[in-house]
Amino acid sequence: MHTINLAEKFSRFTEHWTPHVVAELNGQQVKVAKIKGTFDWHHHEHEDELFLVVRGRFRLEFRDHAVEVSEGELVVVPRGVEHRPVADEECHIVLFEPAGTRNTGNLVNERTRDELERI
Repeated sequence: MHTINLAEKFSRFTEHWTPHVVAELNGQQVKVAKIKGTFDWHHHEHEDELFLVVRGRFRLEFRDHAVEVSEGELVVVPRGVEHRPVADEECHIVLFEPAGTRNTGNLVNERTRDELERI
C-alpha cells in the first residue's frame, strides 16, 4: 500500500486523449489523462464512466445538452449514453471505469487505446 501523487503521474506524459492506469480496485481501474480539443462521439454499452477534473475544465457534450465540469468536480456518464468530451484548454482528468473499458467505447479508430500503460 502506498500513496499515489497525481501531479507526479500527470508530469510523466504529454500526449492528449491517452489514458494511463495508476491504480486498480474491485475490478475498476483509476486512470489519468490529459485532454485538449474535441474527442469523438461514443458510448459505453456496459460501463458507467466517472470523470473527475483535477486541473482545468472541460465540457461533456450529450446529444441534447452539455455539462461544464470544473476543477474539483466530477460527473458520471451512465452506460449507453452517447457523449463526447471537449476541452478548449488542456485539462487533467481522473477516470474511474471497469477494467477493460475501451477509451473510445463502441467506436474503433486512431484514438482507440486497447492496451494502456500503467504509470
